[in-house]
Amino acid sequence: MSDIAVSVGEQEKSSLLSRCTAFFVYMFERLIPDPYVFAVILTFVGAVLAFSLAPNGAPKNILSSWYGGMFGILTFAFQMVMMLVTGYALASAPSIASALARIASIPKDAKSAVSLTVAVAMIASWLNWGLGLVVSALLAREIAKRVKVDFGWLVAAAYTGFVVSTEGLSGSIALSQATHGSALNIVEKVTGQMTPLSQTVFTRFNLIPVLVLFLVLPLIFRYLGPPAANVKIADPERLVAEDQQQKGKEKTGTLGSKLDHAWILNLLLVVFGASALGIQWSRNGFSLDLNSVIMMLLLAGLLLHWTPAAYVSAVQRAARVTGSLILQYPLYGGLMGIMTGTGLAEVLAKAFLRFSTAHTLPFWTYLTSLIITLFVPSGGGHWAVQGPFAVPAARDLHASLAGTTMAVAMGESVANMLQPFWALPILAIAGIPMRRMMGFMVVTFFIALIAFGMSLLLLVPPG
Repeated sequence: MSDIAVSVGEQEKSSLLSRCTAFFVYMFERLIPDPYVFAVILTFVGAVLAFSLAPNGAPKNILSSWYGGMFGILTFAFQMVMMLVTGYALASAPSIASALARIASIPKDAKSAVSLTVAVAMIASWLNWGLGLVVSALLAREIAKRVKVDFGWLVAAAYTGFVVSTEGLSGSIALSQATHGSALNIVEKVTGQMTPLSQTVFTRFNLIPVLVLFLVLPLIFRYLGPPAANVKIADPERLVAEDQQQKGKEKTGTLGSKLDHAWILNLLLVVFGASALGIQWSRNGFSLDLNSVIMMLLLAGLLLHWTPAAYVSAVQRAARVTGSLILQYPLYGGLMGIMTGTGLAEVLAKAFLRFSTAHTLPFWTYLTSLIITLFVPSGGGHWAVQGPFAVPAARDLHASLAGTTMAVAMGESVANMLQPFWALPILAIAGIPMRRMMGFMVVTFFIALIAFGMSLLLLVPPG
């Protein structure tokens, strides 16, 4: 009780920022529907816009594009489920769980817990976006077992780290422009030039705003805590019960049971998978794409759980959090199908190019990216939509190709703070509704909007 009293006492001293955040939380909790309903509404908004604005917006084409998109995204949807399951299963391994527990034991109050979560999430997301989603959500759960903190606030801090994911080492837009012959290397197709990471990720116009956000967001989030009357603390006992290790099948004298607990099978599969991964990297060069991340999470989980029975048990517990993803990702696939199949994405992508100059093109590309991301939240799909119009414009205006490319990536990461597509894995792991978190994300959205926008206006070198 004393811990709760301390936390409440701290939150009673609400600042103007805290009161503004409380207003957004209040509005989101009452106005924003379930993520599934949000996806359904966006589907019909996209269809209406396509019918009104798109060159190929006939009802028949809208419906066929939606149908194709629904099933065209199934590979990606299953990849996301696999990433979530293998990441969660890995984190439940005793050694990883204890490491997360040690990190989670560092903060002693709500404010320090939130700041630490933001910092860890940003580092992990910049290194690899998939790892960032899993690690930050699991860290939030571990912290909630130890610190009395509003869970929506804490989970929002975990998702905030994703704001630098497309500007990091695993950003699909930057990586594809650095890969010779990539289907998404639009810069190479248009200009014949390669764009290495030294010209995109490792530039001052990218690193400076990332560093600013890394310093500012953990500090700002300390003052976003809700008023005492609105604090909703997670039930630590529920979280512990959900994460409690369950043993595999009991050992018996049967051959089947001995095989279930045969550690040699896990070890052989790890060697098999690691060899296959090594061959892929030797052929195509080292890269951390979605498939390689899933493979590494799988192999690490097999190794650390040691026996087939223990790993299967961990996967069964992990699979319970994937239900919300299975239906929503196909709906977003259908929406992306409408955007691309009807030409609506082309209309939006060209909207700001008419009055751009060599200096302002990256900035207007950034604003266009914000809008497109609401309807096409997948990085590769987004670049396939906007890149074919942004890159030729940069060439013709003699604007920075790298700056225009990263402007698309920056707009995507900022808009994702209000688009629940990438929040779904974190929400599933945390076990809270979207509306509990999204009110806090408004602050992240506006801070990141300004940081990246100013960088594109002031720091991008001429083309």
